[in-house]
Amino acid sequence: MTSQAIPLTAFDLALAAFLLVINGGLSLWLGLGITRSLVIAAVRMTVQLLLVGLVLKALFAQQSPWLTLGVVGIMVGFAGYEIMNRQDRKLTGWWSYGIGVSTMTFAAISVTCLALTTQLKPDPWWDARYAVPILGMILGNAMTGISLGLNTLFNTVVRERWAVEAQIALGFPRQVALRPFIRRALKTALMPTINSMAATGVVSLPGMMTG
Repeated sequence: MTSQAIPLTAFDLALAAFLLVINGGLSLWLGLGITRSLVIAAVRMTVQLLLVGLVLKALFAQQSPWLTLGVVGIMVGFAGYEIMNRQDRKLTGWWSYGIGVSTMTFAAISVTCLALTTQLKPDPWWDARYAVPILGMILGNAMTGISLGLNTLFNTVVRERWAVEAQIALGFPRQVALRPFIRRALKTALMPTINSMAATGVVSLPGMMTG
């Protein structure tokens, strides 16, 4: 049995775009106020997919570790920017961006390297055909969890700032004062992953099984 890619025609793409038009129309009708965001997201998605197709074609042909590392850096940087933009309350300076990027970089790259070196074992291990798609899937999940966790943490700390300041004034370390909020943020961040794991195999299939 041989597998081959299913070609998509212009009609197929137009049909998918028509579904977005329906969503935009519903947004206008219901007064949701997301029509502009929907249009921008659709245009960005189209342009980004076209560009990434060209980049990946060149990247797979070159098989350069430095080019692969460069693409990884761009992916991580863009994901960190998206995390920062999703926060209702941002820290001053580069803290909002730095916390999201550092957390996501450590988690995503560690898991990707573990999968490449111990499970898939491509030759070379940094082969872009494997590294980039796997990192993309992990970054997508990590980005959602981290953005939810940070948003929950910042909002709850601001809302309960008097309780935090009172505990610190009484001599409690700040780690102790912030511990309940950190626990709540971690639970919120992990919940999408836990729900996805619970439904895997029945409701959804892992990306690597469908690619």
